[in-house]
This record gives sequence, C-alpha cells and structure tokens, in this order.
Amino acid sequence: QVQLQESGPGLVKPSQTLSLTCTVSGGSITTDSYFWSWIRQPPGKELEWMGAIDYTGSTWDSPSLRSRTSIFRDTSKNQCTLQLSSVTPEDTAVYYCARGSDLGSFDSWGQGTQVTVSS
Repeated sequence: QVQLQESGPGLVKPSQTLSLTCTVSGGSITTDSYFWSWIRQPPGKELEWMGAIDYTGSTWDSPSLRSRTSIFRDTSKNQCTLQLSSVTPEDTAVYYCARGSDLGSFDSWGQGTQVTVSS
C-alpha cells in the first residue's frame, strides 16, 4: 500500500520561498499513469489544488498560482517537491500531497503538514 509523507518547515517568513517534500513509500512515483498532486487547505477554507507532477515528470499548475509554484521530483529518492515563492500570510494552510490516476481524483493522501507564514 502506497504511503505519502509531507515534510518541510512549519514556519516561513513573508516573501520567502516555501519548500515542501513528499516522500513516497510502497510505490514508485514513476509508476505508469499516476499523478502526484499538491493540495492545500487554508484555515476555514476549502481544499485548493495547487499543481501536480506525473509519472513522466510532466507538470501542471493551478492558473492562480502558476507564477509562484514549481514542482519537481527526485526519482532516486522517490520524492516530489513543491516550491512556492513570495509567500504571504494568505499561504498559511495545511499542505497535502496526494496520488491519483488523473488531476481531479485522489486515492491516497499524506497526513498533511501545517505551514504558517508569519514574521
């Protein structure tokens, strides 16, 4: 059974770049047809899909975040990384990585990691 684990700093200062890593076990990020997404949930708000990288290494971004997001992978470590630049307090959220067979559905989730943007 695949397991996903997010890791990264719990606190980031405004204007900095947030970097989060999703470590996958029990399955390979290069397995055919899977997408590995980043999703966040700000306090009191709905889940927001941020972007994804697929099994070939191709990436997709949310139009609202495209200019600030970068997603890449390290196949030797079986990890996917999200970078979000120029963060503001509005980027405070629980960040999740998730696996799916397309960009809109998810069959496995990490437990999530809280990120707070504050000076």
